[in-house]
Amino acid sequence: MNVGSRKVPGSVWASGLFLLLAFFGSPAPEVKWIDLAGVWVTSGSLAGVLVLSLLGPTVSLWSRTAQLVLLGVALLGTLDLVHLKSISGVAQLGFWLVVTSLGFAVWYVMQRFSQADPKAAWLQMMFRIIVPGIFGVWFLALWELVTIGFGIPRVLLPSPGLVGDAITGSLNILAADFQQTVVRAVIPGFVIGNLAGFAAALAADRWAFLGRGLLPVGNLVSAIPIIGIAPIMVMWFGFDWQSKAAVVVIMTFFPMLVNTMSGLRSAGAMELDLMRAIGASHWQSFLQVRLPTALPFIFNALKINSALALIGAIVAEFFGTPIVGMGFRISTEVGRMNMEMVWASIALAAVSGSLFYGLLAVAERRATFWHPSFRKPS
Repeated sequence: MNVGSRKVPGSVWASGLFLLLAFFGSPAPEVKWIDLAGVWVTSGSLAGVLVLSLLGPTVSLWSRTAQLVLLGVALLGTLDLVHLKSISGVAQLGFWLVVTSLGFAVWYVMQRFSQADPKAAWLQMMFRIIVPGIFGVWFLALWELVTIGFGIPRVLLPSPGLVGDAITGSLNILAADFQQTVVRAVIPGFVIGNLAGFAAALAADRWAFLGRGLLPVGNLVSAIPIIGIAPIMVMWFGFDWQSKAAVVVIMTFFPMLVNTMSGLRSAGAMELDLMRAIGASHWQSFLQVRLPTALPFIFNALKINSALALIGAIVAEFFGTPIVGMGFRISTEVGRMNMEMVWASIALAAVSGSLFYGLLAVAERRATFWHPSFRKPS
């Protein structure tokens, strides 16, 4: 739909419609909107986001900034409303219509930032961070709204607020778990497994019979579940970090082997013929042509292994570990029904894995900047 010469997105109209309908319903039993003082700040901020969508592109940067601020105020106001005693656990249709309106407003603001093409490099970087940031905040806020609004028992799904309290109250415990699982098990196993897989791929590439023998074995071992490998490694290497690192080595070895071999075989015949024509040796062709061609495959294996390594170490800790580690914490706290601490450990694992993956993605962009996937469309 157009307003003047400007096309207003459907998400804006949907947000406005649900906001209007919300005031015809009740936020909770025996509670009226007029009884809630904070609702006017919330609805006013949300309405401000929608009104700013009608402005022209000449003030796009300022309107985007204002919309982001107003959206934050509306989000905080909605979270305050759901924690009121009169709404918590008994929220009704009127309140959920406001939440729906807020969801469409989040959609619109994310869409507007993602479509922006600022000239300044620092603004481009900020906009790339803002979009996933808005989505992450909205996901956590929606989780809080649903768990508190419907009164979901904490043993089924604790709210992010309770998980955050568990994190801040157990920083020393979580730090020790991080050191045991990530620093002492994941990182050594990840490095050894990937280096061993890369070396085996080089050998298989140099001597073809090794490749024909290793790939079937790799497929066989990769099909073995972690719960079958972990107890054996614990029996072989003991209950400390060495057995968890061994599981990580096994899980990361074959993805690196298979991807590196595929990458080395993807080198173009024309480039290899040119290297032979100028008298290049096997290792000169490898360093100048085949290894650069294989780099995207190698980084793909590294990124896959970043998740596999963390999963393998945590699962291995279920089968025996000192009284520390993420897997130990999860299994122990589940038995105590302390679900906030379980989710705190899950959050620590998720953040650790995301940071690990992000560092590898940055390294990949630096090393393979020439690859077509990193080129900007003209």
